Amino acid sequence: QVQLVESGGGSVQTGGSLKLSCAVSGYIDSGNCMAWIRQAPGREREGVAAIYIAIGSTYYSDSVKGRFTISRDNSRDTVYLQMNSLKPEDAGMYYCATARRACYSFSWRRGDAFDAWGQGTLVTVSP
Repeated sequence: QVQLVESGGGSVQTGGSLKLSCAVSGYIDSGNCMAWIRQAPGREREGVAAIYIAIGSTYYSDSVKGRFTISRDNSRDTVYLQMNSLKPEDAGMYYCATARRACYSFSWRRGDAFDAWGQGTLVTVSP
């Protein structure tokens, strides 16, 4: 059984940076999609970044493109989300999630249809 544990959240000012980590335990197939999903109060859940483990292809929502970078280490046991130029609207709970399918094969940006989730890490961005 896969377990995902996020860390790295915190409070920053607008324009600041944070790097989130997702530690993976258990087996993740190379055909999996790993993603970061955020949920803010009063807003819909949103997939912000995803990576297709097999070939390392990365995908981003329009709201974070050019500011966030998703990556993984070579052993595939940690996935990162580097967040730069943070804005107040980036605040929320960030979850790591994985799906047993390629990222391009489903609507990961909707933030659903994932098979396993972490407990989340909170990001706050002050004006």
